[in-house]
Amino acid sequence: MRQKAETGMLTGVLGLIERLGNRLPDPVTIFALLTAIVVVASVIAGRLGASAVHPITQELIAAQNLLAPDLIRRWLIEVPQIFVTFPPLALGLVVMFGAGVAEKTGLLSAALRALVLTVPAPLLTPTLAFAGVMSSLAADAGYVVLIPLGAALFAAAGRHPIAGLAVAFAGVSGGFSANLLITPLDPLLFGITEASAQFIDPEWTANIAGNYYFMLAFTPVIVTVATLVTEGFIAPKLGEWRPSADLPIKVGDSALNREEKRGLRWAGLTALGFCIVVAVMVAPAGGVLRGEGGSFDPFFKSLGTLFFFLFLLAAIAFGVAVKTVTSDRDVVAMAVEAMKDMSGYITLAFVAAQFIALFGWSNLAPLTAIGGASLINGVGASPLLILVSLIALSATLNLLMGSASAKWAIIGPVVVPMLMLSGLSPEVATAAYRIGDSVTNIITPLMFYFPLILVFAQRYAPATGLGSLIAVMTPFALAFMVAGTLLLAAWIVLDIPLGPGGAIPQYILTPGG
Repeated sequence: MRQKAETGMLTGVLGLIERLGNRLPDPVTIFALLTAIVVVASVIAGRLGASAVHPITQELIAAQNLLAPDLIRRWLIEVPQIFVTFPPLALGLVVMFGAGVAEKTGLLSAALRALVLTVPAPLLTPTLAFAGVMSSLAADAGYVVLIPLGAALFAAAGRHPIAGLAVAFAGVSGGFSANLLITPLDPLLFGITEASAQFIDPEWTANIAGNYYFMLAFTPVIVTVATLVTEGFIAPKLGEWRPSADLPIKVGDSALNREEKRGLRWAGLTALGFCIVVAVMVAPAGGVLRGEGGSFDPFFKSLGTLFFFLFLLAAIAFGVAVKTVTSDRDVVAMAVEAMKDMSGYITLAFVAAQFIALFGWSNLAPLTAIGGASLINGVGASPLLILVSLIALSATLNLLMGSASAKWAIIGPVVVPMLMLSGLSPEVATAAYRIGDSVTNIITPLMFYFPLILVFAQRYAPATGLGSLIAVMTPFALAFMVAGTLLLAAWIVLDIPLGPGGAIPQYILTPGG
């Protein structure tokens, strides 16, 4: 892969990052510490009399001491309500009910394998990248199925398996901000965006499809860039591969059996039928999912629930066909298992919800946003420069903290209001964050699945080390960063909607939002 000295240098740098990252506490603890910091900061700001004029309402905003008796009483009473009304919690759990069952029945695994295994050899690289991007509908399935499958398919074609592993990894993890569909991450991120935006505009509500047009356009960009990097740089650099006699994975091991093919047909027909029903509810001006004046607002707001039913019904159809579902008890058991997988997020959501609520009560968020916006406007920073800085910030934080929603819950309450006051919408702030957050997934050893992917690589190339894998993936990360930044810049310059429902890059400061 790389020369020994070069790999050693990379390993040394990554070893430092790993040691620093391992010293960080659990994200739940981080939010608890941040909450304590907010409390202390509110006491100091309150005693200093920190205040600012709200640029929309012209109301004087003063810092609130969170240790004041009335706020202590309020918090103790409202802790349960703060938790259950945390926007990312409900939407995320609803979507994951369906997506989790789809994963447990084997539907997502079979669908990904079918996509990859039915394409001609010249299209193998872009198809692997595309399948990786689409796998963000259920991230775990992509990591544990598609990445080793990519290595196996390249090996079977006589190509270097590390190149196949790399392009699949780039699509699965580096392409996490692109998709042809709304993913489970959308309601999580936009729930935090909504709570953050309401510090400035209490009437602002999130549409979980607020980045959909951008995600749609970013998908072919990711696929194209991943293909060019693989074929133009990674594959030539890796050189010829000579398979050993004990090749660990055969292509035949990944082929769909008769039951899985039948299951995919059943799932496809079920999904088609469901989409037809939804279309009937949306297409007519007086449809069930149309609002006042023919508005599509009810449809957009119900997307989370619709995806829940889409995943669930298709999963049941697949499960019945392949006999992973033999009774209603199986579906319930799978849903329970899916919620077990979300237990860590539920715990994190509880602490994050308290942090965001207390941050809001303290008025530190709008004060920081107003001060930051004044500073930005004072130095004349352009919107593009602001967003590039946000992309770089989220990419850097992602090297040490993997959870996309956890990082956004930390920086969103400051970044979103600040950008709104600088004329940039919550949707474009979310899009910029997502670009930076996704592109460095593939070069951080602190990402949960990174050690597993290293093991996959070592099955074909035993000498592969941590630095070797990072060296292979770095060109993808840099190319994705440049491509995503340029695409977002074009979106802003051309003022293209980021999603349906008026999700434009600009945010106009007007009374009442």
